[in-house]
Amino acid sequence: QVQLVESGGGLVQAGGSLRLSCGASGRTFSNYAMGWFRQAPGKEREVVAAISWNGGSTYYAGSVKGRFTIARDNAKNTVFLQMNSLKPEDTAVYYCAAGRTKVVVTTIFGFGSWGQGTQVTVSS
Repeated sequence: QVQLVESGGGLVQAGGSLRLSCGASGRTFSNYAMGWFRQAPGKEREVVAAISWNGGSTYYAGSVKGRFTIARDNAKNTVFLQMNSLKPEDTAVYYCAAGRTKVVVTTIFGFGSWGQGTQVTVSS
């Protein structure tokens, strides 16, 4: 089992930036892919970005491509989500998740451990 703790959420104006971090403990960090998801009120949880075990492969949802960047530091057991040019529609609780395997997956079922979430609010 993997324990995940997110940080870095907050309130930001449209056009601003935030950097989310997620620290992991438990299983060897480099043995699994990582992902970021988000869930807005009344909506289903959706994948935002995902990264393979060594950072060699990434995935971005169309709504964030070109604005968000996922990265990982295996030496520090941490995954990051740099969010630029934020929009009000990016407002949601953001969750990091540990994959069941090393490769990038984009469905909720491909992730076995979840953080508690961090709130991101973008004002217009």
